[in-house]
Amino acid sequence: MTQVDGGQLVSVRVEGFGVVQAQAGERLVLALERAGVDILHRCGGQAKCTTCRVSFQEGEPDLMTAAEHDKLKEKELLGVARLSCQIECAEGMAVTVLQTVSSTGLEAGKAPAEEIQPEPVWSTRPGASTEG
Repeated sequence: MTQVDGGQLVSVRVEGFGVVQAQAGERLVLALERAGVDILHRCGGQAKCTTCRVSFQEGEPDLMTAAEHDKLKEKELLGVARLSCQIECAEGMAVTVLQTVSSTGLEAGKAPAEEIQPEPVWSTRPGASTEG
């Protein structure tokens, strides 16, 4: 396993972009953007707009923030997409970015903070393998 600055480096496969190297626990939206993916994030990573959505082919995390759950439910996207601003990178993830700046013609919005916002309250996502 590779270590960079004391953190574990993980590989995330991104459809149409190849493999992105990220720090374990780094916000997925930031790792994607740093790797040159022009992912849309209109609300600045606050789980308010759903523009940073991705779909998982592999490695979907079982945990989900309450903010992500509530916003996906409100937009009828629960079980369809995930919000990259609310996901921490982990080895084995394979995603498709569903909205980009270039595909929508919209501006990305302000840069998301390094830490997940709002302060995460974690729960198990519906349909997760660990859900009882």
